[in-house]
Amino acid sequence: MENTFDVVVIGAGPGGYVAAIRASQLGFNTAVIEKAELGGVCLNWGCIPTKALLKSAQVYNYTKHLADYGVELRNADGTPVEEGSVVSYADIRKVVERERGVSAQMSKGIEFLFKKNKITVLKGTAKVLSGSTVEVTPEAEAAYVVEAKHIIVATGSRPNSLPFAPIDGEKIISYRQALVPETLPKSMAIIGSGAIGSEFTCFYRSMGVDVTLIEFMDQIVPLEDKDVADQLSRSFRKMGIKVMVSSGVKAIDTTGEGCKLSIETKKGMVELEVDRVLSAVGVVPNTNGIGLEELGVEMNRGKIVVDDFFRTNVPGIYAIGDVIATPALAHVASAEGIACVEKIAGMDVAPVDYTNIPGATYTSPEIASVGLTEKKVKEMGIEYKVGKFPFTASGKATTAGEKDGFVKLIIDAATDKILGAHLIGANVTEMLSGIVLARNVGATAKDIIKTIHPHPTMSEAIMEAAAAAHGEVIHM
Repeated sequence: MENTFDVVVIGAGPGGYVAAIRASQLGFNTAVIEKAELGGVCLNWGCIPTKALLKSAQVYNYTKHLADYGVELRNADGTPVEEGSVVSYADIRKVVERERGVSAQMSKGIEFLFKKNKITVLKGTAKVLSGSTVEVTPEAEAAYVVEAKHIIVATGSRPNSLPFAPIDGEKIISYRQALVPETLPKSMAIIGSGAIGSEFTCFYRSMGVDVTLIEFMDQIVPLEDKDVADQLSRSFRKMGIKVMVSSGVKAIDTTGEGCKLSIETKKGMVELEVDRVLSAVGVVPNTNGIGLEELGVEMNRGKIVVDDFFRTNVPGIYAIGDVIATPALAHVASAEGIACVEKIAGMDVAPVDYTNIPGATYTSPEIASVGLTEKKVKEMGIEYKVGKFPFTASGKATTAGEKDGFVKLIIDAATDKILGAHLIGANVTEMLSGIVLARNVGATAKDIIKTIHPHPTMSEAIMEAAAAAHGEVIHM
């Protein structure tokens, strides 16, 4: 077996596998070390499987509202089905089976891409021995050493847990167990309203679970603009979700049949009893046990310190993705992997622009954002204008029966450039890239107004929001 490479990537998630493919494209003899499934958490236990679950939930919800779209069920002879004789049912086992199948298909796709790009896959656990050597330990075989001119650490992250409530996989679960439930609980508390917590809130509530979402900060989805958070709270409450903000879980008692939570709120302590708790309080980087500390690689609170092109303080060792102090997003890791490898190849590469990173949360309605929130713009003392257009005034949103939400643009009063964009509504995650591009090339709100948008589309709301900031809005 070959044991000398130009580039060795540790981890085959969206940072690692993209870095490896780009390295191969640039002519590097490349290997990837991975102890689990190709595609990492994103393809197998994160981004992709959660979207598969949420799609099943969306289809299930449609069956409950057929009459809203003028659709009714009839017998084969055309007679109406007797009212109450047909009830839609979501089989959680089949829902999970579909989700697992989607993830397996995507993982096989990475395997195909590796073969296509002649990338060597080394199965096992990695330990960095030096700036040019890595030890690989397969599950049931002897360890061996490979050499590389460049080593890229892309080992990702794992679920965090509350110190007083460790994840046991049964009563207190992480996103991994939440993805593959054998049965559905009657009630669930979800701690943390970031993307993971909020998306699972939508899924489990859609499946009929009584869900309480608990957030320590003063708004759910705390990284988003307050207007977006307020709209999502309204939508969640319409779904029958109990939302608790400014609330901190202080203890969880699992000695009984279910879980008893002690929650500190502004009004005092509250007790909540549920069948199951999902801990969605963030992730921690997978940086321990891979040899970095022994080599003197600089770390800060468990994350690897790198320069603008992902070089550590030890020559030959690089790091990308969740193991460094940048947004823990799959598309960020991919961008970092490409930039890292292209710099290694001697290309003229600009640093990743972390001020223009899109965010997407697949709740119902969806959230998409980029740039500064209105609160942040105020804190910075920038003179600004706001353009906002509700989907209640959108023809496409009305025809789709998806009128919750809006597009909100925050515009620099002096330059007319987009400081931030905050969207909430159906399919808005598919609309955000155009705004990211506009910010990337320095387009102004006037440029957006003068760009003809197709009709009828949800994306017209972007043009209308820009027009609203200039007092030129047509359909509101």
